[in-house]
Amino acid sequence: MYPNLLVKRANLTPNRVALRFLEKEWTFAKVLDEASEFAEKLHTKGITPGKRIAILASSSPELVIVLHGCMQLGCELVMLNERLTEEELVYQLKDSAPDYLIVDQHEKRALPFSNKLSFDDIYVEVRTPFVVEYEWTKERTITIMYTSGTTGKPKGVRQSLENHVMNATGSAFNLGVQTDDCWLCSMPLFHISGFSILMRSVLYGMAVNLHTKFDAEKSVTEILSGSVTRMSVVAVTLERIITVLEEQNLVFPNTFHSMLVGGGPVPLNYLERAIERNIPVLQTYGMTETASQTTTLASEDAIRKLGSAGKPLFFADVRIDGKEKIGEICIKGPHVTTGYIGASATRSPLIDGWLHTGDMGYIDEEGYLFVVDRRSDLIISGGENIYPAEIEQALVKHPAVKEAGVAGKEDANWGQVPVAFVVLREDVTEETLKAFMQTQLASYKQPVSYHFVEDLPRNASNKLLRRELYKWM
Repeated sequence: MYPNLLVKRANLTPNRVALRFLEKEWTFAKVLDEASEFAEKLHTKGITPGKRIAILASSSPELVIVLHGCMQLGCELVMLNERLTEEELVYQLKDSAPDYLIVDQHEKRALPFSNKLSFDDIYVEVRTPFVVEYEWTKERTITIMYTSGTTGKPKGVRQSLENHVMNATGSAFNLGVQTDDCWLCSMPLFHISGFSILMRSVLYGMAVNLHTKFDAEKSVTEILSGSVTRMSVVAVTLERIITVLEEQNLVFPNTFHSMLVGGGPVPLNYLERAIERNIPVLQTYGMTETASQTTTLASEDAIRKLGSAGKPLFFADVRIDGKEKIGEICIKGPHVTTGYIGASATRSPLIDGWLHTGDMGYIDEEGYLFVVDRRSDLIISGGENIYPAEIEQALVKHPAVKEAGVAGKEDANWGQVPVAFVVLREDVTEETLKAFMQTQLASYKQPVSYHFVEDLPRNASNKLLRRELYKWM
């Protein structure tokens, strides 16, 4: 059993700041008060403990209160991705079969769902008290989040209370916890990278500075002010922060402790530029099925093991499956999902206790994990394995290249060949890039063609969607 997380935190540090948004602040006591009020109004609507509630809303203080309110009532939360199409949302609603759908605004989406409520529909209700559970079972499902669906239909992942607590605890053992810690959260709250920050906030007694969406200049300004100690980003948003600092010839203050970078391998060029700007980058590796992080590079290894995603957190184990140096990354630990729901419910996520991730990587002689790429993105050309991330990392070394994405194209002679999609920061010719790449990689890894684009396809957390690149060829 675990304590009711928010109740316990509000009892321990009621007056400590839990949330900031623009000019407003909420203490943990205030968050509990508002969440309890929302839960009692939900109860008035006939929503009882154990019900499954799907939520479709933008990141906001209101959403934070709604999430905590639903948890106080003992409901399972299906976190819907705002950036999905109606067709994708309808699939996830049918697959998860929630009892209710809560939206921040009725006007946002015309989704065919009978028990649909807006925040305002609930705000106007009177309060109906219910018996609050002060102890929660560790097996209880807190959230259900859908995978990004890189191979086939997305799967609904159960994330238990134990998954969230053990992940946050392992992260705390690695990063340390200080009373003045404050996490800048610009990741969407419906994504595990955003929701996990809320869980850490309650467990650590830590403030969260919430942004509705990522804005590089606003993030830099806030960090330079000294009010923020930590932030989570992906490679592309890290690069945008670095660019802002470079353009203004600024460096981060020592009050900023760590920039956690997940979502896939980070180009070494980005990491080297970050060091010049005093950005303490800690690469991390995790997924929806592991309730966020599994490995994170410790701060003392950030330069010595540049490019590594670190070692497993305290309660996690990682191994490489396969006879070659590079193989599939497998994970075990109490932070790993208890299972899937809906169409994938009969499919166990574990084989002999291990989660097979579909990601490729290797572990060096000191036990540090290096993530290479997604297995599904692997390009096999003339019998040779080509990892798109390796080509992308080489491309962004060129000063004219801001971002790069690589995918495999079918070829009659070689089976597949790599094709590059490039976002530029300044004009450059395809011939110049080809000449540069010949100095970086072996001939069989060279892109056969280059496409100059305005933007690369990304999901809500700015992770590159290589499956969309196939459609651009």
